[in-house]
Amino acid sequence: MSDTLSKGTALITGASSGIGAIYAERLARRGHDLILVARSRGKLDELARRISDETGRSVEVIPADLSNKADLARVEKVLGHDQSISILVNNAGLGATAPLLSSDIGKMEEMVSLNVNALMRLTYAAAPAFVARGKGTIINISSIVAIGPEVLNGVYGGTKAFVLALSQSLHHELAAKGVTVQAVLPGATATDFWGIAGTPLEHLPGQIVMRAEDLVDAALAGLDQGELVTIPSLPELADWQAYEAARQKMMPNLSRSTPADRYKAA
Repeated sequence: MSDTLSKGTALITGASSGIGAIYAERLARRGHDLILVARSRGKLDELARRISDETGRSVEVIPADLSNKADLARVEKVLGHDQSISILVNNAGLGATAPLLSSDIGKMEEMVSLNVNALMRLTYAAAPAFVARGKGTIINISSIVAIGPEVLNGVYGGTKAFVLALSQSLHHELAAKGVTVQAVLPGATATDFWGIAGTPLEHLPGQIVMRAEDLVDAALAGLDQGELVTIPSLPELADWQAYEAARQKMMPNLSRSTPADRYKAA
């Protein structure tokens, strides 16, 4: 174990490879101890040994399938009771690239269970503990399809829109209580996500694919800058600010006692 004082423990889901594994490395180098959650015990153990050897940080592993209720409950319990946890990274998820009418409904249900239900339950396990301590950070990995649902499978886009909406609501509710919330919206990223989702990575134009290391570094830079929503590929912050300003402009008129004039009978 490192002699350097820990900045608290980061619990990371989907941590055995790809974006989750890179978050583990980066947060350990920032001084955080780790709890790594994923299905593959072998990959978790290998990653934990390497990170611990390289950084001196304490690294625990929890082999768990978050679509399994018993496994999910075990991780929820850790989040609710381990007072050292200061960061939750909700990274575990499934994707789909096939059109909705070509998709298997059972696979879509599995995706909703992991991307929506598991993330929600873990968030709601961590949030009360963070509020009680007056500090904590929740990082939710969403996707650009949250605001561009036409890009890929509609159910996948719907799950990621849920992640974005939940993050925005949590920020509104919890920021004054000391809890930081960030939604990260990656575009195409060089991980095994694409092969699992049904489209091999090599089939994508190289100019739209970001290295996973660059994605995580950009996301952490956005966190440091206090961003609620981080879109690592977006060149101009002003574009997101204009999008959000348009949304806020509509807010006062979304619920009124009478229909808009254009819907009234002539």
